[in-house]
Amino acid sequence: MFFIAGQFPRPGPLVRLAYGELELAQSGTDHQKRALGKLSELARPWDPPSCPPALRTQVWAWLDQVAGWINHEYIWMPDRFVPSCWPAHPHIAHELAVIADLRRSAGCALTGEALEDWHRYALPAFLDRATCRLGTSCGPAKHDDWPAAGRHREFGSQRAGAARSELFSRDAAQLDPDLDPNPNAPLAPGPPRLVNVNGSTVDTVTGEVL
Repeated sequence: MFFIAGQFPRPGPLVRLAYGELELAQSGTDHQKRALGKLSELARPWDPPSCPPALRTQVWAWLDQVAGWINHEYIWMPDRFVPSCWPAHPHIAHELAVIADLRRSAGCALTGEALEDWHRYALPAFLDRATCRLGTSCGPAKHDDWPAAGRHREFGSQRAGAARSELFSRDAAQLDPDLDPNPNAPLAPGPPRLVNVNGSTVDTVTGEVL
């Protein structure tokens, strides 16, 4: 069957439920909002790490359909293609979730303005950023390892973390000379500074309740 324009993929039932709860959180009654619990803890499909496992699985499946839909409906030249290995690229996964959310919202709007903005700004910017970050890696049916993996491992090393902590401490010491510039070093000898807080004696240097 031939269609000039393919329909935007519909998310799974758990994703639709999550969006329904978010709509109630925004425009529902006070009773409905209270029934949702803590609104700040509601899952946001545009932010997959905020979703519990079952919902997250449906979000990924939906985003995969959206990626295929974008490639078919909007890509003419292959240099702007969403690669088949997109789940191996966190920067694409994060942004694809937002692009899908914006397109879903635009499709629900009562005017075409939001969809025009998606066509004019959101989608081209997403494709440009994805292409720029991938460079010449990850062509058809292939995936290259992360070129920055070594630097990421070095960033998370104990040595690099200690060096950053020392700089943080030096920065804070500029505002309070009494702060120890090396938080990992043993406390200097001397009497602690004690204060009485709600009947308890507190060491203001260590925060210890004595």
